Amino acid sequence: MPKYFDFMICGYYLYFTSHCIIEAMHVHASDKRLTEAGSAKLFVKGNGDTEVKARGILTDKELRIIREFVKDNYKEMYIRWSSMSPNGFCEG
Repeated sequence: MPKYFDFMICGYYLYFTSHCIIEAMHVHASDKRLTEAGSAKLFVKGNGDTEVKARGILTDKELRIIREFVKDNYKEMYIRWSSMSPNGFCEG
């Protein structure tokens, strides 16, 4: 399960799975167990904005901080994503 970074943001790892690569680029935010139960799922647009598909157990503050982090780092994150998936950013 590839993590975008080895460190946590607000206590959550940002990652995707091999099952995820059939969709547009997105980010799961999960605690140290790295399970989808309770995790957030955010689709990433070409400008770094995110569309929240599931918020999981994240608070509004945690979600805001993670969305801002993705916006600031989406180009670097895309390099990791595109090494495993031919699908690009979310269009809508």
